Amino acid sequence: MPAFRLTPAITDAFPDTLIALVTATGLRGRESWPHTAVAVEELEQQLADGTWHPADETDPRIEAWHTAYRSFGTNPRRIRPSVDALGRRLAKKGALPRINPAVDSYNAVSVRHGLPAGAFDLDNVTGDVVIRHADGTESFTPLGEPDTIENPKPGEIIYADTTGVLTRHWNHRDAHRTRVTEDSTHVAFVLETLHATRDGHLLKTAANELQDLLSLHTEQTTVHYLSPAQPQATA
Repeated sequence: MPAFRLTPAITDAFPDTLIALVTATGLRGRESWPHTAVAVEELEQQLADGTWHPADETDPRIEAWHTAYRSFGTNPRRIRPSVDALGRRLAKKGALPRINPAVDSYNAVSVRHGLPAGAFDLDNVTGDVVIRHADGTESFTPLGEPDTIENPKPGEIIYADTTGVLTRHWNHRDAHRTRVTEDSTHVAFVLETLHATRDGHLLKTAANELQDLLSLHTEQTTVHYLSPAQPQATA
């Protein structure tokens, strides 16, 4: 079982970080997930009705990530945090993408609460997952581009295992190798905030919401939290 770990350099730079690690074992991705379908449709209807809008870069939750991206040399208006990009897509198109039930679940929770989210198929993870600064020698194959190899810039924040990079620019894009499909059965989902003092309760609400959606279609779910005080958890 891999551990997820924040390095001291990350906790020093972002001392109010809190990451929820929601692990699902025995996931059944090929059955119908009606509660997830309803959650997605409700968001889209609220947007259409004008009763809710996704957070944009003027929102403190998104602005914090823009500031973080700039701190490690990434232009957040060109390479956007995942929740920012997803919210902009929803606002423009009026609909969220339908990928598969597990991905649709975390996308809905992410955009509803204005928190970045991602997921990793743990059967394709090697060793532990470390959230750290890149040294520039690592390799990354973007989701949906299995023949592409990129090298993160030195200092860029990444999720990485012993084989390579699992996310670039902290939470901009996931790797193809650990993508979640309908056949993934052991998956770690992450939800993130850089301001636990302000948004810790929101993060925990979102994690519980995601766990509720997952628990209907899995044998077991667990929730752990990573923070400077508790920088490691086992998925």
